Amino acid sequence: MQSTQQTAVNHSSSPSHPSLAELVGKILQADGDCITQVPGLIMVRRSKVTDPMPCFYGLGLGVTVQGSKRVNLGDEVFDYVPGQSLVTSVDLPVVSYVTSASSTQPFLGMYLMLDALAITQCAAGMTFAAPLKATTSLAMSVVTMEEGLQDAITRLVRLLDEPQLIPMLAPLIQQEIIVRLLNGEHGPVLRHLVTAGSPGQQIARVITWLKQHYTEDVAIDELASKAHMSASTFRLHFRTVAGMSPLQYLKHLRLQNARQIMLIEDIDASSAAIRVGYESASQFSREYTRLFGEPPLRDIRRMRLAM
Repeated sequence: MQSTQQTAVNHSSSPSHPSLAELVGKILQADGDCITQVPGLIMVRRSKVTDPMPCFYGLGLGVTVQGSKRVNLGDEVFDYVPGQSLVTSVDLPVVSYVTSASSTQPFLGMYLMLDALAITQCAAGMTFAAPLKATTSLAMSVVTMEEGLQDAITRLVRLLDEPQLIPMLAPLIQQEIIVRLLNGEHGPVLRHLVTAGSPGQQIARVITWLKQHYTEDVAIDELASKAHMSASTFRLHFRTVAGMSPLQYLKHLRLQNARQIMLIEDIDASSAAIRVGYESASQFSREYTRLFGEPPLRDIRRMRLAM
């Protein structure tokens, strides 16, 4: 399947119209993450496969241009390759890693942040062929890119050669991308986010609240009340959307933020544990090691050496 998709991506390439892979490869001459002049557009290059990395994926569109990548969300595994796109509709704790890359064929990827208000406004003005099902769905999907979406993404990247036009044209192309996502196979995932009163929207609001209050002691009944659900219904819908339980999600929030605090502020593990809401430093260390594969200080030391 991968070879077929790669052919589809490069099929329209010509000297006057380079493929998306050629455009991105020209921009990314070295490994790393490139924040482009197009607001919200980030490009990534890796010349070798990477270790699994726990991180958060926010509301956005991911595209593998060359190589392949795997994303684990709870028990779900998503592999996506050239010709496919990944959409996340709420902030999700995932484990992400490049599974195919080399010095001659590096992994090339793109990430475009999406705006919830823009999605809501676009959805309000659209008519959809099928009504949205009342049930909730996982807030992540991987599908084969439609030709129109791929063309819009390619045009957005080409704007980097005309920086003076970015302020005027980038918002128009980004709006087109949102419309095409809503109208395509990613549509249900995004529409659950913006449909007023839907279980998906209620869970998204609780997730936003958790991100702001992750250091506090939180009771499931309190979270369920914020979602206007019973505790059992809330647990069910939360797991369906986020791929894990509310308490697991909260644990990921605390550990990810503790890692950032230790890396940026150079404080010890016990202090970081208290900052993010842990009462027991030993419990923090156990759970940190389980998630990141190494005890806190050793993990931070390794990350600093890699920087």
